[in-house]
Amino acid sequence: MAKPARLQSPRHTTTPVDEGRARAEAQAEDRRRRRLFAPRSGWGGRFGGRVAVEDTGTVYTGPSTQAAGVYPFLLGAGLPARGVPVGRDVLTGELVCIDPAGWVGRLTTNSGVWVMSQPGAGKSALVKRVLLFYSAFGYMPVVPGDVKGEYTSLIRELGGSVIRIGTGTGRLNPLDSGPLKKRVHAMPAAERTALLEVLNSRRLETLGALLATKHGLGRVADEVQRSALTCAVQLAADAAPGDDPIIPDVITVLRQAPEPLRNRLAASGDGYADLTRSVIAGLDNLVSGPLQGLFDGPTTHPLDIAAPAVSVDISPLRARGQDVLSAGMIATWAYTYASIDAARTTGLMNRRLVLPLDEMWRALRSGPGLVDAMDSITRLSRGDGDVSLLVTHSLLDSEALPTEEDRAKARGLMDRCDTWIIGASTEEELRRVTGKRQLTEQERSMIASWSSATSTGLDTGEDVHPGRGKFMIKVGGRPGLAAASELTATEVRLYHTDPKAGVGR
Repeated sequence: MAKPARLQSPRHTTTPVDEGRARAEAQAEDRRRRRLFAPRSGWGGRFGGRVAVEDTGTVYTGPSTQAAGVYPFLLGAGLPARGVPVGRDVLTGELVCIDPAGWVGRLTTNSGVWVMSQPGAGKSALVKRVLLFYSAFGYMPVVPGDVKGEYTSLIRELGGSVIRIGTGTGRLNPLDSGPLKKRVHAMPAAERTALLEVLNSRRLETLGALLATKHGLGRVADEVQRSALTCAVQLAADAAPGDDPIIPDVITVLRQAPEPLRNRLAASGDGYADLTRSVIAGLDNLVSGPLQGLFDGPTTHPLDIAAPAVSVDISPLRARGQDVLSAGMIATWAYTYASIDAARTTGLMNRRLVLPLDEMWRALRSGPGLVDAMDSITRLSRGDGDVSLLVTHSLLDSEALPTEEDRAKARGLMDRCDTWIIGASTEEELRRVTGKRQLTEQERSMIASWSSATSTGLDTGEDVHPGRGKFMIKVGGRPGLAAASELTATEVRLYHTDPKAGVGR
């Protein structure tokens, strides 16, 4: 019997045609790769970058803990793309945003922002952009003292209220009770008494800050003078229930020397006159001379806490000199924040604020009054959810304060800002910054390059700061992010503070 034939599968054989096709496909793939990836020496041909000798590179030797730093990807992770867009990362082109309020508890411990750069570098434009965007998030922009009147256009565009303080334009009563004026006497007796005590203590703080300026006593009131002021303010308020006392009322009480006041000071006759002579003269200075018409009567335009935004424009005071302007800043800052805080306490307002504390160099050099005001605002901002923007030119501004106690408070303002935005600054200034926020050598070099003009601009007719719109953003201990911003046409119109360049300084 014949054996069945074994079935065999046919073997696959390669023909010359298949081999030619494979070689053609391999050559095509090689040409495709050459178009996508340059050879080690670069592409040849016209406009090519081919080099004659290949660079051998640099050899680094060291332990693994140090050699790890040679790893080429040395850029820090980008910030979340939420909040206020600052601009594009100058190295990667990535969108850079800041969100001081949203970062609390995640990237930072507080919502304070320290903004500093040379004049003309665009820091005010950045601050105004923060106000504009945060107003869209439901925050209330509040400018407690607009020294140059540069926020007026923006606040009005947002439908807000602008109050002007100055000769013939408006007057501010430092003892004004703000939104509590019509409600305090309708409260139950116990609540009314407690609230009036708080209100009188705020009035005393404002008066004490004003007296510390050069147009007042020129120094901080001592314990006897503060005791006399406390009693006199209380007696002046009790004499006109339903109305706010004014500084001339306090002067009248001190001169009349009522029995409660004399008993409090344990003095009468010449002894009483010696104890109160200086404080009376200081209060007289606040309502006469260069300050006449500013603090000597009721508030002309009360603060509208129901408005979408509020600005107190004190630019008319610039013509009276730096000392008058400092007194105006103290009064408006204290009045604005005290009014808002009182409204929150009584349930009249629950919105969060974004507060630009601009022209800090003027505030810090004016004396202890504004330092204490800024100190209290920044301490409370985290609990209230507010965003405070402290804007200045140099860290040296804090060293201009007269006492070490005041300088320590000013340094505390910096320490309570977890976010720093640094624009064009000199090498000397950056060395001072390094004592507060660690800057790498590359970060210092980049920021310093923004402060050095590469051209005079005379050939093109332009005169623009070389670092305009460029900022290094330092969040906590993270590596800095360098961002370059550009303004829209609407922002150029609203932020216009530099007549030559047409954009915010």
